[in-house]
Amino acid sequence: MRSIWKGSIAFGLVNVPVKVYTATEDHDIKFHQVHAVDGGRIRYERVCTVDGQPVQYSDIDKAYESPDGDRVILTDEDFSKLPAAEKHEIPVLQFVPSEQIDPILFDKSYYLEPDSTTPKAYVLLAKTLERVDRVALVHFTLRQKTRLGALRVRDGVLVLQTLLWPDEVRAVAFDKLQDVSEPKKQELQMAETLVDTLSDDFDPGLYVDEYQIELKKLLDEAIASGSGKVTRAPEAAAPEMDAEVVDLVAALQRSLEASGRKTGAAPAAPAKVAAKTPAKKEPAKKAAKKAPAKQAAAKQARKGA
Repeated sequence: MRSIWKGSIAFGLVNVPVKVYTATEDHDIKFHQVHAVDGGRIRYERVCTVDGQPVQYSDIDKAYESPDGDRVILTDEDFSKLPAAEKHEIPVLQFVPSEQIDPILFDKSYYLEPDSTTPKAYVLLAKTLERVDRVALVHFTLRQKTRLGALRVRDGVLVLQTLLWPDEVRAVAFDKLQDVSEPKKQELQMAETLVDTLSDDFDPGLYVDEYQIELKKLLDEAIASGSGKVTRAPEAAAPEMDAEVVDLVAALQRSLEASGRKTGAAPAAPAKVAAKTPAKKEPAKKAAKKAPAKQAAAKQARKGA
């Protein structure tokens, strides 16, 4: 995991440095849009409605339009001047019973890791929350947005759950529920009996996302079968040799050729040695030729006598 934010929890006069990590992740299989005719990827561009030209993200500012139609354009420099953008503290406002927080207010969850060499203050806060069985209501700034949060403990680790502001929860009133008669006593008893038969402790490991499992199975089978719906990924090209390596190989080859040896050929050294051996015995051969000449001269001398 990668930390997305750093700050510190202000617990009275105790300061608890922490790193913030996203606690959940989405395992849904991702798709992208393609042209049904040829399978071409559909891409979207940021196009200016005035000149019709694509706009780079670095050239985009943010605009606000009031209910009366007035528009205000703010730049990154304007946002950097807001005090919320510089706040890296999570002050504890109060400790409240967890059952008093309506679950509809819970938004996203984050793990908090101690960001100090001695996490004693972190452990102290976690143990205190476990003992008092309460949730710490905190106030902090994350990604340039001021938020409320509920700080609790999960398996010895501090968990920060962002809360929606009260005005972010819609008020609801359905007309069809206005004049409905109360359930009869017998109906309530039967409903309660049904609840009892289905009652058990909550074990999240018992439940799986069957849709994602079947979707993954469908995709794997399509890839394995090589049906017409599958476009095979192009084979990776063989890595090209670096120019410096090529030059080095060529230089080595030329060196071998200059020395009279070729790559893959049998060694030529023994042949050279064999050629030199007769040359060393040449004086012996000359001596052998001279011996018969002397014998012939001596024989001729005896005949003359």
